[in-house]
Amino acid sequence: MSGTLVLLHGVASNATRWAEFVEHARLERWKILRPDLRGNGTAALPRTRLGMDLWCDDLVAMLDRERCERAVIGGHCLGANIALQFAAHHASRVRALVLIEPMPPQALAGSAAWLPYLRPVLLALYGASRALNACGIYRRRLAPLDLREWDRATRRGERQLTMLASLGVDLAATPLAAYTRMLAATAEPWPDAGAIRVPALALVSSRSTMTDPPGTRRALAALPDCEVVELDAVHWIPTEQSEAMRRAIEDWLRRRVPETAP
Repeated sequence: MSGTLVLLHGVASNATRWAEFVEHARLERWKILRPDLRGNGTAALPRTRLGMDLWCDDLVAMLDRERCERAVIGGHCLGANIALQFAAHHASRVRALVLIEPMPPQALAGSAAWLPYLRPVLLALYGASRALNACGIYRRRLAPLDLREWDRATRRGERQLTMLASLGVDLAATPLAAYTRMLAATAEPWPDAGAIRVPALALVSSRSTMTDPPGTRRALAALPDCEVVELDAVHWIPTEQSEAMRRAIEDWLRRRVPETAP
């Protein structure tokens, strides 16, 4: 067996983000894990605490349950930032990194450029939401979000790509506490990238509307062993360039991550 690949979704998302990848990936010798991050999807539980350290702790617990000592950790958007934090704080559990449209705080652009300034407000909203949740005030039902179907509808022209980041869609499927905490986490400083010694693949958008591409490349250059692949996209690489993403990941894993014994 080649190993375990963990795929982490981004803000206001869930494990269905990776449904198409899992369906089409030619990685027969890999176990692919795609959890719902705490606060999202099946893990959207009221009264639960959220934060970068907790998402990383949940990953440790998942790998322990799977009896996996070391895994390739990948993620999209905030999921890529979580993967970097995990590699910095749990280095012994990481074989390699796959960073899809990572979000360096210093490279945030467009509407995302406001996140570092809004972070205190977002954390205050998160705290207020948790206080209401503790009093039993929370939504009992969230709108289902199947991103495999969403992506296919977007490529057929039935939905606008920009709807993937619309406030109405995001909040319909995501608790307010999780949404505000994940946005605040996107603006958290990256760990010391120079201390992350595992190989990394970064897939970045050439026309990104949420990060400045040159700024993203500068941040990634701090990783000692990082291969950067640029794809024609604005941010939603799994939607816009699903086949190119899949091929890039498959090729890189075969070249850079050695097989392990069964």
